[in-house]
Amino acid sequence: MSDKRQKNQAEASSAENLNSTDSDVITGNMSGSAEESEAGDTAGTDGKAETPDTEDGHGNTGGENETAETKALKEELEAVKSELEEQKKKCGEYLDRLQRTAAEFDNFKKRTVKEKEALYDDAVCDVIREFLPVIDNLERAQNAVSADSSAQSLKDGVEMVFKQFRDILKKIGVEEIKALNETFDPLLHNAVMHVEDESLGTSVIVEEFQKGYRYKDKVVRHSMVKVAN
Repeated sequence: MSDKRQKNQAEASSAENLNSTDSDVITGNMSGSAEESEAGDTAGTDGKAETPDTEDGHGNTGGENETAETKALKEELEAVKSELEEQKKKCGEYLDRLQRTAAEFDNFKKRTVKEKEALYDDAVCDVIREFLPVIDNLERAQNAVSADSSAQSLKDGVEMVFKQFRDILKKIGVEEIKALNETFDPLLHNAVMHVEDESLGTSVIVEEFQKGYRYKDKVVRHSMVKVAN
């Protein structure tokens, strides 16, 4: 009875050992497979060939970026060329306008010179025309003196001519400069002599040697005078 129990215990122990061995084998196989899988993943990751990063954050490749940049540069270049052509065209227009203006100004200067000369000639002719009657009267006075030697007739003729002459000067805008008993004015008078006289005021013109004339505000000839004090 004892021998039979010992036999049964031995068989149970043997079966238990067998089950334990099978479990260890299965566990070992599973662990090995996991390690092999993990090792394979690692090897696959480490062994992966490095390739150039040809994509950006938007999924565009480097070639596409280069093409877009090239296109943008070409468009910018075309825009610059277009603007340059436009500016060259404007420069041509400005140059043409400047040349036209310069030519017109040159013609204007020449025309102005001719007009001034013509105006001056017309003015001289007008003045001469006004004095021709004076010459006519002087010729008549000369003929009268030859025919009649009367001093009175000569005097009357000279006075008539002198009055006519003054009237002509007044007509064309020329007037005498007042001098005698006037206060000396260096803008109108030319003092050639000086005298001290307590009976007279300061800078008073006491004598006129030559009459002065002015045209409007322009002095034609200063009066030649003697000034007291």
